[in-house]
Amino acid sequence: MSTTNPQSDAPLDDAGSPVGRARARRRSKQRRRLANVAGLMASLVLTGALYSVFAPAQAAEETTSESAAEAAGRELYERSCISCHGENLEGVPNRGPSLIGVGEASVYFQVHTGRMPLVRQEADAPDKPAVFSDEEIDQLMAYIQANGGGPTLPSGDLRGGDLAEGGELFRLNCASCHNFVGEGGALSSGKAAPSLESSTDLEIYTAMLTGPENMPVFGDNQLTPEEKRSIITYVQTIDNMADPGGAGVGRMGPVAEGLVIWVVGVSALMFGIFWMGSKA
Repeated sequence: MSTTNPQSDAPLDDAGSPVGRARARRRSKQRRRLANVAGLMASLVLTGALYSVFAPAQAAEETTSESAAEAAGRELYERSCISCHGENLEGVPNRGPSLIGVGEASVYFQVHTGRMPLVRQEADAPDKPAVFSDEEIDQLMAYIQANGGGPTLPSGDLRGGDLAEGGELFRLNCASCHNFVGEGGALSSGKAAPSLESSTDLEIYTAMLTGPENMPVFGDNQLTPEEKRSIITYVQTIDNMADPGGAGVGRMGPVAEGLVIWVVGVSALMFGIFWMGSKA
């Protein structure tokens, strides 16, 4: 008598069989993978299409957003400054420093005092009549500020500080180089601190704010805007101050005073000696 296994009579690929269920799971996984790949491709195509539509318009908008002053400043920069300071304000080794972060304050000081454009490489950039007009300086400032950023020009009255406080701060921070009355003085390596006699309020403020050449930077953390105004008040009133000790002797300090005392004293002594000798 033969017996049959009921399970062996069932078709192997029936949906209810283990083999059928395994195949169905594999087909389901494949469909999900294909759906994911198709969705990813559709997303990439959509992203590319959107970028191609909106990116040119945005680039055109950024290009046209440059103001007229910045565009004029760019032309001036490319004509007079690019050879030393680089195409992108990055500077040129052994020729000119980077202008990134110097701001319009540094541009105003360097260009308004005639130190820039530089005539030749020297220990110091000498001050001379400005090469650019006030309008051109404003255009250069707009271009450098827009592309490099940095300290901006102050506003309001720059002499609104306290005179006594300004004198104390000047003697503490500035007199070692500029002389106690701002007459300037010699430094090392052929350099010199310039006289402040003919400097304007804005030139003095921007010099403190940016620290040109050997001068340290006196930012708002070192000297507050009010303290800077006090120093300017002191510097700009020195010329009108009296010399209670007698002749100012150029206000050059103890060296000049000692020289006068020596020359006058020795001359008076020699005159007295010869006069007494002639009477004897």
